[in-house]
Amino acid sequence: MEVVIQTSKKRAEELAAAIIAQQISEKPASTLGLATGRTMEPVYAELARHHKDDGLDFTKVCSFNLDEYIGLPPDHKESYRYYMNEMLFDHINIKAGNTHLPDGMADNIEEECHNYERKIHANGGIDIQLLGIGRSGHVGFNEPMSSLSSRTRIKTLTKSTFEQNGPLFDDPSEMPMHALTMGVATIMEARYCLMLITGSEKAEITAKFIEGPITSMVTASILQMHPKVTVILDEDAAANLTMKEYYSWVYDNKPGWQNLHD
Repeated sequence: MEVVIQTSKKRAEELAAAIIAQQISEKPASTLGLATGRTMEPVYAELARHHKDDGLDFTKVCSFNLDEYIGLPPDHKESYRYYMNEMLFDHINIKAGNTHLPDGMADNIEEECHNYERKIHANGGIDIQLLGIGRSGHVGFNEPMSSLSSRTRIKTLTKSTFEQNGPLFDDPSEMPMHALTMGVATIMEARYCLMLITGSEKAEITAKFIEGPITSMVTASILQMHPKVTVILDEDAAANLTMKEYYSWVYDNKPGWQNLHD
C-alpha cells in the first residue's frame, strides 16, 4: 500500500484525478470503478476539466459504480445514477451504454447482483477502482462485519450511515434502508485501487484502516492485502498516522519512473 500525503485537499483531489486521467490516456478502453459522495465531486469536476481543456477522450471508457440505493428510480435526484450523470457523465463524452450501476429497481435483486458481477467479468474486469471511506471504515456499502469474501449483494444500511446520508434527502425519511453494493472481494479484484480521503473527520478511521489490523469491523482494512493500492490523503486526514513521516519520506524519494502524475 502506497500512502501519499498532500499539502492540501485540492492537491489531493487533483492528484487522484490526474492518476485516473493518466490511466485513460495510456489505455483508452479502460474500465473504471467509480464511487459517489462529496469527496468525489471535485475529482469528477477535474476529470471533466481534463476532457474540456486537454481533450481527454472517454469514448472507449467503460464504468461500473460501486453501489446504488434500492427503490430509487434513476431520475430521483438522490439516486447514484442521477449523481453520476450530474457530476461526471453529462460533462464528458462517455457513451451512456458504457456506464453501469446496479439496478436498484430490479424485480429480482438477487439476479441483478449476479448479472452485475457477470458484466464486470465480461468486460475484462476493473482497471482502476476509485474508493472513498466511510466513517465506520466501510467501502461501498460494505458496512462493519461485512464478509471480506463478499460479492455484489443487498445490504441493510447501518444507523450511522442512515444518519450520515439522510440529511442529503429533502425528506430524510425517504432514504432507503437498503442498497446494492459491490462486495469486498469484488473490489479486491480490481487491478489497481485508488482511495482518496480528505478532512479531519476521517483521521481516526484512516489510521485504523492503514495501520491497524485487517478486520471485518473496518472493511477497508482488507486493502492492506491488495497488490496495488494508492491512498491519497490531505494533511488533515493523515493527522493520526504514526508512520506519517515515513510515508512522506518514501514518496519524496521514489525513483522518477515510479512517480505519480501530479
